[in-house]
Amino acid sequence: MNCKRVYLVGFMCSGKSTLGRLLSERTRWSFVDLDEELERVEGMSIVEIFDKKGEDFFRRRELEMLKDLSRREGVIISTGGGLGANPTAMDFMKSMGLVVWLKVGFDTFLQRCGKDPSRPLLKRSREELLRLFEERSEVYQRAHITLEASSKPEILMENLLANLKTLSYNGEEGG
Repeated sequence: MNCKRVYLVGFMCSGKSTLGRLLSERTRWSFVDLDEELERVEGMSIVEIFDKKGEDFFRRRELEMLKDLSRREGVIISTGGGLGANPTAMDFMKSMGLVVWLKVGFDTFLQRCGKDPSRPLLKRSREELLRLFEERSEVYQRAHITLEASSKPEILMENLLANLKTLSYNGEEGG
């Protein structure tokens, strides 16, 4: 690959962690699931962090961790759905590496996530989730590459690797 970091963004259940692990195996780059890393560092689940420390704490902490992890080279970082939709985080990631949006339809998201109790935002109504989905998509679409994430993970990985061959280090087309 001809960039130093790859950031995977997208809504919940879009396949960021699955693709990140596959890409890591193929490229021999390290992989970090930011949500899992945050749980490890804080010593509690995402649900517990939301319940005990609040969403504002969680959002600040994940942005701090993103910046810390971005000091590494040869790393693939799977962001949480909210972090990738944070305009400040998006600008930062775009300045540090290649940002890839795994785009899924709203119905696909609902089928994949169902009523997963480990996802605090799923406690919202369908209408609230749809509004959040649409709002976040406005920021996700600023990624360097968009991949339709309804395909099998192995196909997504091949598509991403093909895209990477046509991009220069800074994520601009060419080179």
